[in-house]
Amino acid sequence: MRCPFCVHNDTQVKDSRPTEENATIRRRRYCPSCGSRFTTFERVQLRELTVVKKNGEKAPFDREKLTRSLLISLRKRPVENDRIERIVNSIQRRLESLGEIEIPTKVIGEMVMEVLAELDPVAYVRFASVYRNFREAKDFEDFVEGIGDDS
Repeated sequence: MRCPFCVHNDTQVKDSRPTEENATIRRRRYCPSCGSRFTTFERVQLRELTVVKKNGEKAPFDREKLTRSLLISLRKRPVENDRIERIVNSIQRRLESLGEIEIPTKVIGEMVMEVLAELDPVAYVRFASVYRNFREAKDFEDFVEGIGDDS
């Protein structure tokens, strides 16, 4: 594994342990070249997923992009990073279990909305504002009013 700090090609594993769901292995690594420590996660990948964007463009599924969008939505909210990792794992497993190789962005967005709706109402509205392309304050008002209608 290459060091993300000095790009040295030979790092050492100092500690390995499974995550809570036993879906991934967390490895603490050490770079003998620069002395840096970092963490990697190893997980099973059932198939290569391709995301089909609204304009028809295709791109490989990027779990880091999914993680970043969740982190942005959950910024300064009381949700631990381990929980976010479990959410990303869960969404990726659901996508892989659909049996399709090409997944429309709408499917991913709806899965994220579903998770955030139950997890944190502020993050849910934040994500929805980008996902549903809110343009003005009225869009927020209409969406928030609609949240109460769903229950």
